[in-house]
Amino acid sequence: MKKLPHVSALKVLKNSRRILKNPLPFHYENFEKLGDTFRISIPGEGKVIFSRDPEWVKQVLQKKHRSYSKSKLQTKDLAKYIGYGLLTSEGEHWRTHRRMIQPAFHRQKLKGLLSIMHKAILDELDRIEPNADEDVFDKMGDLAFQVVAKSLFSSNDIRESMTELKSITEENQKMLIKEMRRPYLKTWFTWSGEIGKHLNMAERGREVLDNLIQERTKEKNRVEHDLLDMLLEATYEDGTKMSRKQLIDEVLILFTAGHETTANALSFLLYFLAKDATLQEELYQEVAASKSDTFSFEDMPKFPLAQSCIKETMRIYPPAYFIDRVATEDTEIGSFHLKKGTLVLLSIYELHRHKSFWKDGENFLAKRFVGMDMRQAAEFYYPFGAGPRMCIGNAFADYEMLMVLIEIVKKYQITTKMDTVEINPMISLKPKEVTLSFVPRWGESKL
Repeated sequence: MKKLPHVSALKVLKNSRRILKNPLPFHYENFEKLGDTFRISIPGEGKVIFSRDPEWVKQVLQKKHRSYSKSKLQTKDLAKYIGYGLLTSEGEHWRTHRRMIQPAFHRQKLKGLLSIMHKAILDELDRIEPNADEDVFDKMGDLAFQVVAKSLFSSNDIRESMTELKSITEENQKMLIKEMRRPYLKTWFTWSGEIGKHLNMAERGREVLDNLIQERTKEKNRVEHDLLDMLLEATYEDGTKMSRKQLIDEVLILFTAGHETTANALSFLLYFLAKDATLQEELYQEVAASKSDTFSFEDMPKFPLAQSCIKETMRIYPPAYFIDRVATEDTEIGSFHLKKGTLVLLSIYELHRHKSFWKDGENFLAKRFVGMDMRQAAEFYYPFGAGPRMCIGNAFADYEMLMVLIEIVKKYQITTKMDTVEINPMISLKPKEVTLSFVPRWGESKL
């Protein structure tokens, strides 16, 4: 620890306002000045190691993953709002439920959801107002939330309930960010009743889901088979099923984490497309050449440029822009000794832009991943994390984003008056606003 360059608590306090607004420029300045790994003294938290070194990422997430656990940011702070599901649990509880839920996200299981996902996407895209400047981030947020909702509750008319749940999750995330970036005010947040207010909101969200699940358990002779059916049917090794409380926790996790990755990535991606009319035309030609009216797993190789655009967007703006871990025992990474309890923050955002590993890494290169052997990039590219705790819904998100991109390219040309996008680092990396206009492709053949 003594060998690592150090950022003092005083420097953190002096920069507290801009860190609260957006900590990424502060991180970048220190990485450039101090190197790929350094430590920071954070008031209320103690010393924290920051790293964008790919070897640290590999060791912490993969090779020595048993020596690390998630930090209290997820296992306590986030969990108090969304419960103890896959994202927030640890140890045997996590391993048991990961094994239990994983089959629902296998390729063959997801194959049965594609028609549900596709219909939800078409329904949401029909809500776009043509030729009007509007914030696409709100639209993509609604779209992604509804896709998760319909994948879970395919037979229910749940838009009103999902609107309320979406509002609750967003407000509680804002509260958590305040707690995370100003840990020295946590006592005040408790005494003032602010945390209590948000805990009550979280309880209301659980009631919304409980009511929907209760309705499902009363249904008979169902035709469609959705994610909720899979979760209701999942069993532990002894044949028993999840309790209602645990089921709600897992569903909340799917809503919270399941829609944000897609909403964020699609918003950034559509901005990049809006800035490049030539790229849009190339994508349109790729979609036209596929001659596909529906979408299946077998169709994916037909869209190498579309897939590259999605991968490149998630390189520049990874939704999980940092990953936190705590050493559960004394361990080493290279020549550095980490004591038990050491908090490590891995900057995926910085690694994905690192000039040593990415040519022209600050810029969007649409064809960067076309024809690339992804094994070449595996050590420097972590849009969904890595190791045993890699995001369980990564395939779901990939298929969803590709379907959305294909359907938008079929129908619209996209324009924007924005020169840049301002980012908003919350629990995931969001854009503050992405104002675009969708111009229908009148006069062109329908695909």
